Amino acid sequence: MASQWHSLVSQKIFLARNLLGQLEHSDSVPTQEALLQGSIELGLRARKLTLVMIARVYQHKHSQPDDLEALDELIGTHSPEMTELEQLASDGRSWWSHLEQLERHQGNPPVTRKTVSNENVIAVAADTGPDRSKQALETTLGAMKHFIDILEDRHSEW
Repeated sequence: MASQWHSLVSQKIFLARNLLGQLEHSDSVPTQEALLQGSIELGLRARKLTLVMIARVYQHKHSQPDDLEALDELIGTHSPEMTELEQLASDGRSWWSHLEQLERHQGNPPVTRKTVSNENVIAVAADTGPDRSKQALETTLGAMKHFIDILEDRHSEW
């Protein structure tokens, strides 16, 4: 059962990487933004499906946890997967945290910027949001793929 979910999550990651690969072939700014946002959305979907995959591994055949708290209620804190996911969630540089930042950024309207004039110039760097570069997204997707592959190997039936 987990293999079907592993395939589905892998497919979403593959498609997200495919979109990222198209970035350098596009000269249109709207197309580049669509490719970036599409890749992020597929990554977010893969992350959510990873939770479902873990629930299925623990024989919760109809559960679809939306977040770590819901998964924790299903499988308990002492499972290796919950331990790993909680560590990833607490590490601000992990693939889980990067996707969390991207979700918050992508799910909110852009921050309105003040117009710059001599009277309001302040020498402080503005927060630009999470790293949406192709390299950062590829790293995140690669780390997520590695995680689900380990999960699949750990629970695969012989």
